[in-house]
Amino acid sequence: MPLPVAMGWRHLLFANWSIDPDRLTPHLPDALEVDTHDGEAWLSVVPFYNVDVRPRGLPAWAGFELPELNLRTYVLHRGRPGVYFFSLDAEGLVGVLGARVLHHLPYYNARMSVRERAGTIDFRSRRVHPGARPVTFTASYEPVSDPFEATGDPLASFLVERYRYFTEDTHGTVRSAEIRHEPWSLQDARATIESDQLFRANGFEPPTDEPLLYYARGRDITTSRNRRLE
Repeated sequence: MPLPVAMGWRHLLFANWSIDPDRLTPHLPDALEVDTHDGEAWLSVVPFYNVDVRPRGLPAWAGFELPELNLRTYVLHRGRPGVYFFSLDAEGLVGVLGARVLHHLPYYNARMSVRERAGTIDFRSRRVHPGARPVTFTASYEPVSDPFEATGDPLASFLVERYRYFTEDTHGTVRSAEIRHEPWSLQDARATIESDQLFRANGFEPPTDEPLLYYARGRDITTSRNRRLE
């Protein structure tokens, strides 16, 4: 059973698009159902900088950096809410292989750069995973409001206050782990997304409407062990 993990998530963009739940259902494992807010399902692209990634219990200096980009949605398993990842791109072959083998998460190796310039985050990603569909993502984003607590906004809370993820292993078994952190402090964000091939790579038509954007400076995170669900 894989060890629980500790890490720090920094400079996150939550780019969120609403989607008809009926379009989302065929892409999910049978054991999961779409979670909705006011009748709408959501797909989110989340780039961020992952720091101090290590087995839980080790000091931060023992960790490594892992820039990351994921496409996710929001699901229920027997009434329990969580996140389901369609793909996670990250830079670092060791971390990617470890997450695939030990945590059964759909990670892909990528070349990434993350730079902060005068409060703006420039994020670039190009998937280089052998045999995988090519994916590029290029965006610049920045906060444009004062911070606010996500728990005070029903939709923001639905999108970011998720404390469990679900995944499917190679045998088709759904697995889960808890995600532990303080509630999110968010800011409204502005973003220029120049290239985003995540949707097509995961079987979705790229959205044509404008996303709902949030920025978060970061939180320290721990996870539980990844366990098979009965």
